[in-house]
Amino acid sequence: MSALTESLKKYIGLQSETDVACDTVERGAVRRYAQAIQNEDPIFDSPCENNARYGGPVAPPLFPTHMFRRPFGAPDPIQDNVNNPDFDGIVAATSSQGLPAIEPLKGYALLNGGSEIEFFRYARHGETVKLQSRYADIIEKETSKGPMILVITESEYRTAEGELLIRTRRTQIRRK
Repeated sequence: MSALTESLKKYIGLQSETDVACDTVERGAVRRYAQAIQNEDPIFDSPCENNARYGGPVAPPLFPTHMFRRPFGAPDPIQDNVNNPDFDGIVAATSSQGLPAIEPLKGYALLNGGSEIEFFRYARHGETVKLQSRYADIIEKETSKGPMILVITESEYRTAEGELLIRTRRTQIRRK
């Protein structure tokens, strides 16, 4: 019997609303990120000869993927679940970049199956970043331990003007 049911296939192509990062690409956040990844290239700091071709200071290539945080005043999912004995602290498993949880896979184990990232251009200081995701595909694979489901999510990070910065393709492995 196939684990890839019709109710599961209905999620393929489902797209999230466009989410706007609560903060613009901000110099202090870029500095902390660059320090964390141990890449303090001067192009990330202030106008210089090496970033003039990009229009001024830029953020490291993957910075936009880390801009979508809980804004001030928004509910804290950890605090909201403080008395829930079934909550494991993994917020991303219940909502994948604005997409609804896949109900037919509720209770399935979750494993990161990898990411592919396509980089188009650096985000500049002061720019607003938007995110939209979709379930690109859901595939069943038979293994020696039984079926597993691969959920492929594609996300696009764009400027407020719609210019493409990054496209990601993430794979989740789900199994009973």
